[in-house]
Amino acid sequence: MTEPVVADLEVDITGEICPMTYVRTRLALDRLQSGKILAVLLRGKDPLGNVQRSARRQGHAVLALQPAADGATRLLIRRK
Repeated sequence: MTEPVVADLEVDITGEICPMTYVRTRLALDRLQSGKILAVLLRGKDPLGNVQRSARRQGHAVLALQPAADGATRLLIRRK
């Protein structure tokens, strides 16, 4: 059994639209040290795809997608 991933920081961007979804995510990632984990709570197909793609392009690792009870998604990203 694997241990649940615990985030070092969480940001809620469910009320944001692109491109602010990744801008807010990037600002949060910049606050973390290398290897730390950011949880991003987001909503919608476009933000989900754009945030994942942009994080990978920046060299970060997308660890998991977790559905939230309210229909949002919790995206876990490890900072490079």
